[in-house]
Amino acid sequence: MNVTSTYRYARISPFKAREVTREIQGLPVSAALDLLAFTPRKAALLISKTLKSAIANAENNNNLRADTLVVREAVVGEGPTIKRFIPKARGSAGPIRKRTSHIRIVVTDEIEIKTREPRKPAARKKAAAPKAKPAAETAPAPETAPVAPAVVAAHEPETETKVTATPEAEAPAQKPSAEAGE
Repeated sequence: MNVTSTYRYARISPFKAREVTREIQGLPVSAALDLLAFTPRKAALLISKTLKSAIANAENNNNLRADTLVVREAVVGEGPTIKRFIPKARGSAGPIRKRTSHIRIVVTDEIEIKTREPRKPAARKKAAAPKAKPAAETAPAPETAPVAPAVVAAHEPETETKVTATPEAEAPAQKPSAEAGE
């Protein structure tokens, strides 16, 4: 069942009020009220009053429950414009238009309330060792090339460190043993 509430002659420009009404269309009334409570605009206060009136109309006049209601439509129409004039230079007058609007909100219990799935937290990128280049991009290495210690350490747990022997590291170790034997 559709229930309507109208705020006529609201002292706000329809252009400004439409920005807020676009946001609440299709939302459950509880979510719409929360959104309006934290919107820092004058229109949010006026639309909130109208929405609360529509909820009260639904509960009292039509015996509907507020937790099943959805904002079906929120429309802002143009009301009469109050015209004033301000003095300008050389005795001329400049017009001032004080615009008004009519805010109409329709709530219903016929539309199903759709809830969004909660967002999954974004996966953080780890600041690990740089990724190895694919084999096609790198130059072919000889089969007996030693493995760099940084690459081995990246694949092992942090508490354990492996050190591999390189040909340069073995050569100085053999020299002192040869001198000691002489």
